[in-house]
Amino acid sequence: MGLVVLALLAPCAARAEDGGRLDGFNIIESPRHPFGSPPATLAMRQARDLGARALAIVPFLWQASPQSAVVVRGNDMSDDELRAAIRAAHELGMAAVVKPHVWVPGSWAGAVEPASEEGWQDWFKSYGEALTQIAHVAAEEKAEALVIGTELLKTTARPEWSGAIAQVRAIYSGNLLYVAQNIDEASRVPFWPQLDAIGISLYPSLGPDDDRDGRLKIMQQTGDALDQLAARFDKPVIVGEVGLRSAEGAAAKPWESAEERAAAPDTLLQAAVIADWMRVLHRPSVKGVLVWRWFSDPQAGGPNDTDFTVQGKPASGVLLCAWKLGCDNRCTGTRTH
Repeated sequence: MGLVVLALLAPCAARAEDGGRLDGFNIIESPRHPFGSPPATLAMRQARDLGARALAIVPFLWQASPQSAVVVRGNDMSDDELRAAIRAAHELGMAAVVKPHVWVPGSWAGAVEPASEEGWQDWFKSYGEALTQIAHVAAEEKAEALVIGTELLKTTARPEWSGAIAQVRAIYSGNLLYVAQNIDEASRVPFWPQLDAIGISLYPSLGPDDDRDGRLKIMQQTGDALDQLAARFDKPVIVGEVGLRSAEGAAAKPWESAEERAAAPDTLLQAAVIADWMRVLHRPSVKGVLVWRWFSDPQAGGPNDTDFTVQGKPASGVLLCAWKLGCDNRCTGTRTH
């Protein structure tokens, strides 16, 4: 990654001596590197060595369409693999956050919206069954936190959530949070009082790649809104996802995947944006930042990869500085080529 890049992009963010934060990665199980295998454990150790204190382990739930009322566990991660991931995180000295995602082919979790009242009831029944199965594993393995849902934008106004949360509370005694899709959704979630923290994904449009002043303004406004949410609900904020593809043009649509748009690699853009986010998000209201993403494949990423992972890219050096080395005396956020 180069010491020049490391020095120029190191953020004035979390200090190595800060304690009690859930800083780390969302970790995705790669098909050929299941949790519990030596390569997956190596990948987790690599994340720890960058200074990650937490890993958000992502089991996928699946439903056929946004209107479907049936949610089932995906085949990506068995209970035994989830259990192995939590244990490996603990053995490496990291906290484990269990963070299920709903996968909708050709769509996304924010579009989930059954077509009738009966459909809603059926959806919450099947979602609840999948969630309680995951909650049992989280409880037995003493995961530090459990996410009851991720970016389920059109579901959060439903009254069924109160019962679903109570059902999970009866199983799991650790920290519960929900990860809202953005500031707007987070401001309207009615069940924050039943949870321990406000979770949120941060992918606002940041404008042109070369407009650093513009994106810093957007980031600062976002950080101020997080402070307001924390004060309004008297809860800490956990940033459940933040990140950027290492691709040209990614700043305008940070949520966009590599499958949605082909682009040339730009690893320095990714590093610069993550550096700025880490700086802005270092504030008392935010008690953790989970970067999207890291894979259980220790060879994932690299300089020609244009997806979100920071593995093998300059952004990993930015995070090493933020989480472990305390490189705040060299903060500029300047890009060089």
